Amino acid sequence: MRKKINKLLIGTNNKGKFREIKALLPDKIKTFSTSDFNLKSPRENGKTFLENSFIKSRYFSKKTGLICLADDSGLEIDFLEKRPGIFSARWGGKTSNFKKAIKKVYKELDKKNKNWRKKKIKARFICALTISYYEKKIASVSGKIEGTISPIPKGRNGFGYDPIFIPKNKKKTFGELLPSKKYKIDHRYKAFKKIKRFF
Repeated sequence: MRKKINKLLIGTNNKGKFREIKALLPDKIKTFSTSDFNLKSPRENGKTFLENSFIKSRYFSKKTGLICLADDSGLEIDFLEKRPGIFSARWGGKTSNFKKAIKKVYKELDKKNKNWRKKKIKARFICALTISYYEKKIASVSGKIEGTISPIPKGRNGFGYDPIFIPKNKKKTFGELLPSKKYKIDHRYKAFKKIKRFF
């Protein structure tokens, strides 16, 4: 890529992810969303976040003829053998209802140990970003942020599992942090730093 990208499809149907990725991009870039083209997400049958982000970016690029940046991200909880991992959205059922997904996290932790709330439950958010143009993968990177699971959901900001994730060295969950603060420290930002040269 000798030229900088100036038109980009953000390959996600998750409005929270779309907002966050758009906020990370320079203002001069003309962005499109999958809803502009009425596109549903492809079947994500990769075994890793990186594989799934490539599946999505290639699929959306081929459907639209645009360069596409797609994200695959999720929560790994060490106490649950790194689950939900790549199945993070699927824990919320067919509609990716994250209230349901959060209940499932707590239910699984309770199954493991009723007293888990007295321990520090280590977890991390991982984000994989891939830029594709048709079949060609332009870049594929990942970023992560370590933290712990909050005993109860807190805060209404963010999306997904944000209300139950406390980033390392912070007292508040992602759900309690202002989006402008979260965007400067989270897994998506860390991954984005590695590909921002393309923009």
